[in-house]
Amino acid sequence: MTERSTAAAPARGHQPLWLATAPGLFLLLWSLGFPVAKIGTQHIDPLLFLGLRFTLVLLIMLPIWLWLRPPMPTRLAAWGHQAMVGFLIQTIYFGCCYSAFALGSSAGVVALIVSLQPILVALAAPAMVGETIGRRRWIGFLLGFVGAVVVIVGRSTVEGTTVGGLLLALAALLGMSGATLYEKRFGEPLHPISANLIQYLTGLITTLPLIALFGHFTLELNGALVGSLAYLVIGNSLIAISLLLAMIRRGEASRVSALFYLVPPCAALFSWWLIDEAMPPVAWLGMAIAAAGVALVSGRRQRR
Repeated sequence: MTERSTAAAPARGHQPLWLATAPGLFLLLWSLGFPVAKIGTQHIDPLLFLGLRFTLVLLIMLPIWLWLRPPMPTRLAAWGHQAMVGFLIQTIYFGCCYSAFALGSSAGVVALIVSLQPILVALAAPAMVGETIGRRRWIGFLLGFVGAVVVIVGRSTVEGTTVGGLLLALAALLGMSGATLYEKRFGEPLHPISANLIQYLTGLITTLPLIALFGHFTLELNGALVGSLAYLVIGNSLIAISLLLAMIRRGEASRVSALFYLVPPCAALFSWWLIDEAMPPVAWLGMAIAAAGVALVSGRRQRR
């Protein structure tokens, strides 16, 4: 035990600066994506919105890949693993979230449901990726969930959720939880441009049949749609997803997932700012509770 702890200490001490700032930046970008996506789905079919987003990301990334020529996977299995992560995150998670917004679910309700991800990951992580979840971190999970519930209930938005929207949000929860565990177990070091290129191409390929079967080819081309699409392409697709995958590879899956407990409070704050959704005082208490939970889960034990 002592030898293992001392051996791990130097590796932790050489943490890159970008990795230290990644959780905060990811949280900011990811949380802002909820109200922005809600705005966008008011002007376009959600599946068509998703397909346009994937197409624009690929149009940006392909020239960058051709210029930098980062290595691609050398084994067919590695291609399959990247494609599976892309399908779970891009098609299932984002597709279900956007569709839930289009059915009338609020950004806060969807954010609350997907914030259950750390519980699912914590339950599955010991069997799937060999992580040990201690008592302190279980307390952190509980505090994070309670804080998220306080924020959403305090905003009194839960009554706006439809059955269809609820089911889609639950499907999104399963998609992101599955992607986190799958990436941790099967993911291999790969240049972020190469990984994203494969994953977004998978997202586009698997979304096109859904657009053809269930989509509506109508849209209102205006500043709100263009602005939301631009943010989701750059902020969510190019930056946030790269940070998420990097953190999963460099850290424990359950600790990375604990960041999602702060998404509902932050999404509520941004929704209040962008689309004038109420932010009562009790919601600020929920933010503090959720932050304490994340601190317990993410904090490192200090041995002397």
